[in-house]
Amino acid sequence: MTCVECNKQLDYSDHKASMDALGVELCPAHQRRMIKLIESHNTPKEAIQLYYGLKEAGVTAMLEWWDGSKSIDIAISRVKLNIEIDVEYNMITHEQAIHDLEEAMHSFKNGFTTIRIPHVLIKYYLKETVNNILGIMEGLRTHIKAI
Repeated sequence: MTCVECNKQLDYSDHKASMDALGVELCPAHQRRMIKLIESHNTPKEAIQLYYGLKEAGVTAMLEWWDGSKSIDIAISRVKLNIEIDVEYNMITHEQAIHDLEEAMHSFKNGFTTIRIPHVLIKYYLKETVNNILGIMEGLRTHIKAI
């Protein structure tokens, strides 16, 4: 058991605390850092799990990246891909739908593609979600010039 961020050895209590709080193996220092991020940006813990899943797959991503108008849950700038984690997707209102569409429009105008992923996909199908994002990235690479 090691921290996925710094490879520091974790004892059982650190491992259990991190898995219970975040679903990712992190040392106490990195765990505090992620909890602070959750508190300051209202980051879903599934975004943290996906971030580390992508990192394990070799993807350089950014958590809570500021795009100039709002904070993006996960951004992969090499292929201009923004990922938003939907935690309340069951009952979408027309106001929320219009807001989401406007955000997507602003992203497209800046050359970015935004995808929204329901949190339950990450919670129960993390590996499959990561593989699908890798496929999306591959498609984007062929259609845009990678930075």
